[in-house]
Amino acid sequence: MSHSFLIAAPTSGSGKTTIARGLMALYRRKGYRVQPFKCGPDYIDTKFHAAVCGRPSINLDTFMATAAHVRELFDHYGSDAHVRIVEGMMGLYDGYDRDHGSSAEIARVLGIPVVLVVDARSAAYSMAPLIAGFVHFCPDVRVIGVIFNRVGSPRHQAMLQQVCSDLQVECLGYLPKRAELEQGSRYLGLDFSQHPESQLLVELLEQHVQWRRLLELTDRARAEGKRACTHEERSGRTLIARNDESFSFIYQEVIDSLRGVEFFDPETDVPNLDGADLLYLPGGYPEKHLDALVANEACRQAIKAHAERGGRIIAECGGMMYLCQNIVTDDGEYPLCGVLPHSITARRADRKLSLGYRRFMLDGKECRGHEFHYTQFVPPVPESMVQVYNAKGEPVPTPILRYKNVLASYTHLYSMHNA
Repeated sequence: MSHSFLIAAPTSGSGKTTIARGLMALYRRKGYRVQPFKCGPDYIDTKFHAAVCGRPSINLDTFMATAAHVRELFDHYGSDAHVRIVEGMMGLYDGYDRDHGSSAEIARVLGIPVVLVVDARSAAYSMAPLIAGFVHFCPDVRVIGVIFNRVGSPRHQAMLQQVCSDLQVECLGYLPKRAELEQGSRYLGLDFSQHPESQLLVELLEQHVQWRRLLELTDRARAEGKRACTHEERSGRTLIARNDESFSFIYQEVIDSLRGVEFFDPETDVPNLDGADLLYLPGGYPEKHLDALVANEACRQAIKAHAERGGRIIAECGGMMYLCQNIVTDDGEYPLCGVLPHSITARRADRKLSLGYRRFMLDGKECRGHEFHYTQFVPPVPESMVQVYNAKGEPVPTPILRYKNVLASYTHLYSMHNA
């Protein structure tokens, strides 16, 4: 039987990712097949998961997909796993509209229990009302236990244990406060260039967390039979740009839904685009690898020629930037593919966070996705072919661009079939 649970927290920064990846590594070390999942559209935490578990981490998002499809993804990708671990996002009940799209909603949709990670720095019995609120706030979100993070001493842990005893909530253990475990941040999120598995982290969790008890508490979790995920598969030949950073933000489900997939690295390869049905340029950090992208002129010319002769291209965020005339940084101006007659600025003075879910109608179909970037168009901002809205239905200035058979924008699309 598969053990399934969701790791959540009262707020961001509580240690969800640290404890989630640590438990994934610990269970895998113990011989379990672990399938990781991530609530929401996040691309970066999934890279930690995949490196630890040796299999792709799957995003579960109730804004970009229906509840039925989320359940289907969970059952399909976790069908052969011993342990299915879902890492939440933000605070447990934080969604795009109240708790809609939140980790709590994912737990309800999947019918799985929640393990609450609580940052215990500088507090002891004051944790009682906070934990009590999360345990009792919503009857159909079942919190089965608490793991305390950043615990200062054994005495501190004894005080926190008393909190759980008084509330009749299971204390599943703790992670001591250690400077080596603090995550550094970088540009658009956590640094996934470093190997995510920490020997120290796994040893501390094995010593201080009741990982066997956690499995006992989740042995009644639902386990569905293996069934295929109902993708509307595209026939033909699809080329996808992929690189550890420049073009790295892509959903595993998107890859699995396409046939004839071939990968190439725009920093080093020249793709053969003859007969390609789709060229997909996903997001990433092309602005951090401009020297290599500019040096591979043959690749840029091949992509421009493909666009000019009507080849079908979908370009998202970093992929769209790559199709533009150039990118301007504090170090200078870098020429790129020149398919789109626009310039992008990645200068520090121009950085501005654009973040949120996006939806728009295209050729009679609704497309959904999300946006997360700091770079911007050099003014004037190009006119969008359609109006784009956020999750609450409010208009946003994100431009959707079309040139011949090229569709490009800052929006990361969840489904290729609606675009």
